[in-house]
Amino acid sequence: MKKSLSNSKKIIVSLLMVLAFMFSLNVMVLAAGHVESGPDVLDVALEADDFNTLTTAIIEADLVSALKGDGPFTVFAPTDAAFAALPEGTLDSLLADKEQLANVLLYHVVAGKVMAEDVLTMDGAMVETLLGKDIKISIKDGMVYINDARVITTDIEASNGVIHVIDTVLVP
Repeated sequence: MKKSLSNSKKIIVSLLMVLAFMFSLNVMVLAAGHVESGPDVLDVALEADDFNTLTTAIIEADLVSALKGDGPFTVFAPTDAAFAALPEGTLDSLLADKEQLANVLLYHVVAGKVMAEDVLTMDGAMVETLLGKDIKISIKDGMVYINDARVITTDIEASNGVIHVIDTVLVP
């Protein structure tokens, strides 16, 4: 129980750091006179209620500037429940190893904007991720899967790409 509270405190502190960092980024962008046409994929994830672990991991892996880039990107975003379902100790291990954490996160991103409608013609396709490793797209019983992760929400658009929500963390 004590370890669980300690981990919860770490996550809360990390989330507060994320919010402070994002606020400072927004202030810097506005001060520089650059106004985006809308929130980018990272901003959209930060605004949602179910990507707290993902956004914390992105910050810990130093991938903020990459996901705030021009894109376009397609992000397969695991929910907080997907991260919680990882074997015990896996998330802590990843958070302690920035390179491995970055590799796992980059395995969730594809260059280009792939909408749900596009995926319907891609059954069985292998698609290269930003990590340089392929993921497999498949359609089973009318549901879309990325490797073994089921896509549960599609086409959350952002200024530099699109997010599709998945129920499992992809591990390269």
